[in-house]
Amino acid sequence: MLGKGMMPMSRRLAREVALRTLFQLDIGHISQEEAFAFALETTPLSESLVPFAQQLVQLALDKQAESDAIISDKSVDWELARLPRVDRSILRLAIGEMLASTETPTGVIINEAVELAHRYSTEESGRFINGLLGSVAREQVKEQ
Repeated sequence: MLGKGMMPMSRRLAREVALRTLFQLDIGHISQEEAFAFALETTPLSESLVPFAQQLVQLALDKQAESDAIISDKSVDWELARLPRVDRSILRLAIGEMLASTETPTGVIINEAVELAHRYSTEESGRFINGLLGSVAREQVKEQ
């Protein structure tokens, strides 16, 4: 579904493009196509990775309502609207991929989300995202 044999760093770049797209969409006043094109300008991808990045964006958007409900439920004392936009976008990206049951192991999805938080947000955000996604993963295991 998401393509085997890609180098991990390449997938990380695709996730960065997806994150930047979701962040732009969260700010508003831009179409999905414009946001994706802008993200590609700042983080060029090989042609083979563009569909993977697009799929990540689409998964996050398709699962956004469900992801937002999970984030609201799991983030004690934090309203969704009060979360930093970048953290909210990282969580939507990761939870969307987790809910879609992709070939990517849950641990990899969580690690990638934490790395994005360290790069684009704060150390504290990385810990928050790790804890929240870990809770989501444990719940998914219980449901299986």
